[in-house]
Parts: sequence; C-alpha cells; structure tokens
Amino acid sequence: MRLISFHAAGRDRFGIVIGDGVFDLSERTTFSGVRDVVARNGMNELEHLCRGATPDYRLDEIVFRIPVPDADKIICVGVNYPDRNAEYKDGSDLPKFPSLFLRTRGSFVGHGQPILLPPESPQLDYEGELVVVIGKGGRRIPRESALEHIFGLSICNEGSVRDWMRHAKFNVTQGKNFDASGSIGPWIDVLKEPSGLGDLHLRTWVNGDLRQEDKIERMIFPIDYLIHYISTFTTLQPGDLIVTGTPTGSGARFDPPRFLHDGDSVRVEISGVGVLENKITVEK
Repeated sequence: MRLISFHAAGRDRFGIVIGDGVFDLSERTTFSGVRDVVARNGMNELEHLCRGATPDYRLDEIVFRIPVPDADKIICVGVNYPDRNAEYKDGSDLPKFPSLFLRTRGSFVGHGQPILLPPESPQLDYEGELVVVIGKGGRRIPRESALEHIFGLSICNEGSVRDWMRHAKFNVTQGKNFDASGSIGPWIDVLKEPSGLGDLHLRTWVNGDLRQEDKIERMIFPIDYLIHYISTFTTLQPGDLIVTGTPTGSGARFDPPRFLHDGDSVRVEISGVGVLENKITVEK
C-alpha cells in the first residue's frame, strides 16, 4: 500500500493511493495524519477501511506534500556509495562512520511542486536518494533487529546549494537547508516485510538525461547499520525520515559542473517505490 499526504479542496489531507487516484482518509478515521498512522500502527485498520474503496481524487487533481509533513527529524547521510567517496579525489579510504546532517521540513517540497533556485547562488544541485521512514521508534536499536523498525520507503531529491556548503569549515548546514531546495515523495511505499531492500535500483534524470544509476545494496553503510548507528545518539521517533545518500553523478562532479537552471526537470526513480519529479523555478 502507498500512504500519501496531500492538499485538496482547501485543506491538508492524507490517504491511500488506489490506481491513479487517492482514497481520502482525513475524515474517515480518528488518525490526524500520516505520522499518527505510523505512531499508532494503524495500517491494518486502514487496509480494512480501503477494501473495495473507490478514489475521491485523481492524482492530477491534488497537490502532493512531503509524505510526513510533521516528521520530528529528517536525518541525511552523506558519501554513502563507494564511487562517491572516490569522487572527492583526496585519496582517502572508505569512511569508518557515516557523515550525517539534519534538514528542516521546510527545505523540502512534495512531488510535482517547484524546487526553488535561490537568488543567492547559481549552484543548486540534485541528489537522488532512498528515504527510509521509521515505524517503531527506539534508542540504541540492535542492528540485527533494525529492519523491523522500518515503516516504509520513499524517494528524495536532496537538493544542495554547493557554494553555501563551503561557507564554514566543519558543516554543510547552510547549503542543505535553503527553503524548498529539495523534494521528498511522492508517497510512502509501506513495507509488509523488510526484505529485498538490496534489490532496489535508483536512477536520476535531468531533462531526460540519465545522470545517476546505482543499486541500494552498494551503500557503504546499509540501512540496518544506519538505524542502529543513528539511534545510538538520538531516539528515533515514528515518522522520522532517514535520507540514505546519493550515488555518483551529481552536477558538481562534472567538469565543468552541471548545476540546475530555471525550467530544468529532475526525475528520481526507485524500482518498486515510485517516481519523484520536480521542475526547477527561480525563487522570487
């Protein structure tokens, strides 16, 4: 099943994707939204409610929001594919621990919504990534049971303003948090069983040109390790999002760099999860 947050008929809503439409759950349940469904383990109730249902809205009638609009934390992983480490050309060995940073909810938009190119920089870049949505929360989660804490999967274009990532010596926060500079969506693909994650295939296109392609199984720090490691220092909450890193091929790694421009289209596809697509628009 695919769980979605969206805006339609003048209000924010959530529902289940059925074919090319959405069955609206906003006024049919006691859940306040997607995060509440995750926290209260409500999928069995929703599946029963949706059995035989017909959509209330077509997908082309709604405004997509990020799947968990009120997530407590959005934790992002840097340099998590072997070729990405080599891209830095610094001769370094593979990292012993993951590079992590936080992003605000406002730095992301939903599927189909414009990603904003800020006036302060011409160096907006794309990064296609898998998103893990935490179901059962916890602290110091053992690696051997970490996959049991996954609620589902989504997709991210983890847009980055490259020159602002170099404003300071030890952080990338500024360049990773411009308002509406990235996207997450279009929905959460809810996992029945936490198996087959390594079979996922990620591709990113810019204006139809394939720029990134890799398999999730090649990540330096796999999903079970990330959940274990991150939960060591912070309590993971239901609905938290872990953005797991991007393969080689982002615009900054070309010579000369190939940053995004007004009117460009970025499409990220992960097999079995879906397609996330956004156009780039100059911020006014």
